[in-house]
Amino acid sequence: MAGAIRNQFNLVGNTVNNGTTGGTEGGASGGGSTGADSATVQAAVAKEAKDWTLDEQEAVAKDLAKNGTSSLAYAKAKAAMDAGTKFSVKLTDGKTLTYRIIGINHDELADGSGKAGLTFFTTSTNISSRMNPDGKTIGGWEKSELRGKMNSGEIWNLMPSDFQSKVKSVRKLTNNVDSGIENKDAAVTATTDKLFLLSYSEIVDNPEVTENGAKWPPNSWLSKEGTQYEVFRTPENKSQLGNSLSNGDAFWERSLRPTYYNPTDFLDVLSGGWASNAQNAKYSKVVCPAWCF
Repeated sequence: MAGAIRNQFNLVGNTVNNGTTGGTEGGASGGGSTGADSATVQAAVAKEAKDWTLDEQEAVAKDLAKNGTSSLAYAKAKAAMDAGTKFSVKLTDGKTLTYRIIGINHDELADGSGKAGLTFFTTSTNISSRMNPDGKTIGGWEKSELRGKMNSGEIWNLMPSDFQSKVKSVRKLTNNVDSGIENKDAAVTATTDKLFLLSYSEIVDNPEVTENGAKWPPNSWLSKEGTQYEVFRTPENKSQLGNSLSNGDAFWERSLRPTYYNPTDFLDVLSGGWASNAQNAKYSKVVCPAWCF
C-alpha cells in the first residue's frame, strides 16, 4: 500500500507541469494580483507545487479567492489537488504535519467577504484525541471538547505561529444539537472555525446512505452539513481519504451518527475511505484537521 501511494505522489511533478485545468466552485473572474503578492504568486507558478512555501501557499490562495479560474496559479493548484501533492510543516512538538489541497474556493469566510482560496486536509496521523470525555454528543461539534482543542487549545497550539497567522476563519454547518429520534429534524447551525473536522456530506456523494447502500434513519440534517469537496468527486481521489493514512487508523468527522437509540457516537473514516463508521465520543482517535488559507 505504501509503495502504491509513493508511486502515485511521484506523478505530481509531471501532472503539475502539464498545467491541467478544470472547473471549480466560487471565485471571481478577471483581475490580477499586485505588488509583493503578485511576485509571490509568480514565484509559486514557476516551481513545482510540492515545493511551495507557506507564504506561497497563502499567496496562491488569496489570488484564487480574488480571481478564481482566471488566477495565474489556478491550473497548478488544481493539478496539485488532483494529484494529491503533499506539503508539510513542523509542529511545535517537533513532529511533522503533512497535508494536501482538497478544495478551491469552497469554504465561506466567516466575515462574509467571500470564499477562502484553498482548503487543506491533514494526511498524517500523529495527532489524536477523544471527542468528549463523557462519551456524549449533546451540543454536537460546536460544544465538543475536541473543537475547543482545535481552535484555541492544545491542538491549535501545535501549529507554528507562521502557520497560525495564515489560517482563515470559515463558516461550517453542522447539527450542533444531538442525534436521536427527538432531534431527527434538527436544523444545522454555523460555527466559526480555524481548524475543523470534515463532515459526512463533505466527503460522500450521497449523504442519505452509507457506502454499502444502506439508508440512514430518516433525518433532515445529515445532507446539509456542507457540500462535497472537489477532491472526493472521483473514486480514485475518494479512496485517498483513507489510503493516504499510512497506518490505516480511523479519524474523526464532525458529524453525529444518525441514530434513533442512545446517541453517543460521532462518525469516523476508516482506511480505504469508508466514511460511515462511528465511534463513541469518549474514545481517542486520529484527528485530521482541515483549514483554509
